[in-house]
Amino acid sequence: MSQETADVNAAIAAELQLLDPTVRASQSLAARLLDPEFVEVGASGRRWTYEEMLAALPGLDGGDGGGDGPRFETSGMTGVVLAPGIVHLTYESGIDGRRARRSSLWRKQPGTTSWRMYYHQATPVPGP
Repeated sequence: MSQETADVNAAIAAELQLLDPTVRASQSLAARLLDPEFVEVGASGRRWTYEEMLAALPGLDGGDGGGDGPRFETSGMTGVVLAPGIVHLTYESGIDGRRARRSSLWRKQPGTTSWRMYYHQATPVPGP
């Protein structure tokens, strides 16, 4: 397996972790996956910072650690290495009847072993 393939696979695995209700319900688990400089532009158009996202994540869609609420479903997740330590992922998600096209930038800082989400954007997919 090439290093680029390994990097894309690691970013995909980390993205899927962030969609897991148990991770979303835990600020400490989510903090390990979000870059301190993280920014998101959500499907609503709202801009989120690292601190705002960690505070809100447990109450957002898919964030019920009990597993009783709706869960994210993903399709078509692919990735590409843009530069050493930078992976761009794209995919579609669905939750509770709503779909969005998503784009994430993951980075691995020199001297570290973990990938962290640096930027995320969601764009709603119009209904039929």
